[in-house]
Amino acid sequence: MQFSVKISDYQKNTMVNMSDAELIGKDIIDGELKIHISESYYGTQLVDKDQATSFLKSASILNLVGKDTISLAIELGIGSESGVKIISDIPFLIIFNT
Repeated sequence: MQFSVKISDYQKNTMVNMSDAELIGKDIIDGELKIHISESYYGTQLVDKDQATSFLKSASILNLVGKDTISLAIELGIGSESGVKIISDIPFLIIFNT
């Protein structure tokens, strides 16, 4: 299991954008809504579960996409199922811990 990650600073907070690696480059279409899971947003750095766990725990703002990514966050107690939005069978979750 690999995760694609991009880490940046946003208004003095650490922001982590993370996706299941296999979703990078995919388009998700639901009616009029089209979302492109891009390398420029979700990163090119591939990490394993241990590294992903460290990044998730250290972030103030998280933008997550994918079943494995969101399952890991929820398993760690970061975010909850109730905040997950499903678009064309792909889960999305945004978390602010500021």
